[in-house]
Amino acid sequence: MEKIPTIKDIAKRLKISASTVSRALHGHPSIGLVTTMRVNKVASELNYLPNKAAVSFKQRKTFTIGVILPDFSEAFFASALSGIEDYASKKNYNVFVGQSLESPEKESSILETMTNHRLDGIIISLSKNTKNFEVFEQLRKYKIPVVFFDRIPGIEDIHYSACNLQPGMLQAVDYLIEKGHRNIGLINGPTQLEASKERLDSYKTALDKYGIKINDDLIVSSDLSSIQNQYAMRRLLSLPQKPTAVIAFNDYVARDAMAVVKNNNLIVNHDISFISFANLPIWSFMDSLPLASIEQFPKEQGIKAAEILFELIDSQVEETTSAPVYHRALFDASMVSYRVNSVA
Repeated sequence: MEKIPTIKDIAKRLKISASTVSRALHGHPSIGLVTTMRVNKVASELNYLPNKAAVSFKQRKTFTIGVILPDFSEAFFASALSGIEDYASKKNYNVFVGQSLESPEKESSILETMTNHRLDGIIISLSKNTKNFEVFEQLRKYKIPVVFFDRIPGIEDIHYSACNLQPGMLQAVDYLIEKGHRNIGLINGPTQLEASKERLDSYKTALDKYGIKINDDLIVSSDLSSIQNQYAMRRLLSLPQKPTAVIAFNDYVARDAMAVVKNNNLIVNHDISFISFANLPIWSFMDSLPLASIEQFPKEQGIKAAEILFELIDSQVEETTSAPVYHRALFDASMVSYRVNSVA
């Protein structure tokens, strides 16, 4: 393998000191124009590349951020990652990515690895099972800024980019009420998720707006696995008074729930109507669609999370102020109707 050229090679060729070459390459004013031009000419001839590790050490930066996601295979998180990488690229930063696969232990292990590599900052969407947030206090001590997105912890003093789900839920209930539904079910996500709590609160607020009494039997939870999604729908179908419409935690939950409805010889959006969250691309490949899905803007969330993180990295807010300013961005969820040609 051909030897990688170094500053010493340039110095040897020109018969000057390595420190002079280094200063010339960095445009130091103490080095004359002629010497600087000679150094740059030889550097180009040798295909010299700066040692990024040395530059990073000098600037006390790695020029790398970490991103931790629950699952790369989900279109929602893939879209968010795309936004983050686009933004990081414009900042000339690399992105170190890890997926928790919904495991708090794996999530913690990835965070430890990123901490040991002294990454300049971390963006994370929590696993659905994460309950302990002490590790993030450790990151604060190490002066590594963290920005949460989408799945954020229910704790104060954090930076985050997320979606305000209430507008979308209110639109969904308004739409179903307009179509004559009064018995509206909710298949929610894991109870420990802040997003599940927000959906539930918004659902109750929307029904209360129409004077509809909350029926706890119509509210079921799932761990978001296909098995649990289907079980949740079967529970709703087993009720003496079945729901005529169901709002699902996300599009995957809706997909599984609609499959159960079909298997019970019922017609989707005729016997039971559906509205879901996320507005993912999966519906372009499906025969049955929900009446609508609620857009949560994953790419925009990711870009905003990156914007916040780089603001923290650039300004060193955490180090220079005794009372940090916490950055919080919210995107209002909005219902997207598919205008299905069926009876609602």
